[in-house]
Amino acid sequence: MRENSRVTPTAVTSRADAACAAAVELARVAAEEAAGGEVGEHLGIDVEGDRVVTHSFAALARGYRGWRWAVTLARAPRSRQVTVDEVVLLPGAGALLAPPWVPWSERLRPGDLGVGDLLPTAPDDDRLAPAYQLSDDPAVAEVADETGLGRVRVMSRLGRAETAERWYGGDGGPDNPMAQHAPGRCGTCGFYLPLAGSIRAIFGVCGNEFAPRDGQVVSADHGCGAHSEALVEPPPPELPPTPAYDDAALEVEEHAQRPDADEAEGADDAESLGHS
Repeated sequence: MRENSRVTPTAVTSRADAACAAAVELARVAAEEAAGGEVGEHLGIDVEGDRVVTHSFAALARGYRGWRWAVTLARAPRSRQVTVDEVVLLPGAGALLAPPWVPWSERLRPGDLGVGDLLPTAPDDDRLAPAYQLSDDPAVAEVADETGLGRVRVMSRLGRAETAERWYGGDGGPDNPMAQHAPGRCGTCGFYLPLAGSIRAIFGVCGNEFAPRDGQVVSADHGCGAHSEALVEPPPPELPPTPAYDDAALEVEEHAQRPDADEAEGADDAESLGHS
């Protein structure tokens, strides 16, 4: 589709070819054939060059408010016959336009890749580097030096930096709400499996099947409630058992009844009188 040209008033300029400018009905028929129906009013003409004129008609199709049909007519030198050169639908001022086209590689989002889909990488992808180049990552260099088994390309420094930034700012990083309330950090957890290479000091994989990030990359300063050292408090010590009270188990002992004090005193008095 060619660029939108400026619509001039209906008045014909001195440079416009008279035959082409007067062939309004020819241009309208051509526009109606392309539109598959009626077109709107004649909006004017544009002079494209010698014996070349473009007629504009308002588009009546729903959803194309502000658009116009542009029909370009031309006439050969020393010929009276006017022919249709091109018919296009062009947006005018204030027309509703589709968003700019974005390549698929820029529209792709994580999770879009499905079963059977292929995601090719460009030969000049700056996230990758040829494996035969010297690397500043010892783990990468070790793999690349394997004769016949080395990978064709490995992650470049830029690719590793972008990956680390993406992981650190994601759900497995320190800004996760769960990490902020965790009893400890992943780097001190027994279920933390550090990754290899230059990102070993920052990232690892969670190996706790009960943790929310099991099998996923987490940063060393991430954390959750399933930390290996989040031990359960020991229960309080048990008290010795107390025997149950049972009335039937009581032993009743009989004791000799002591005389009352008055009777004892009377007996003493009588004994003393008897001796007098």
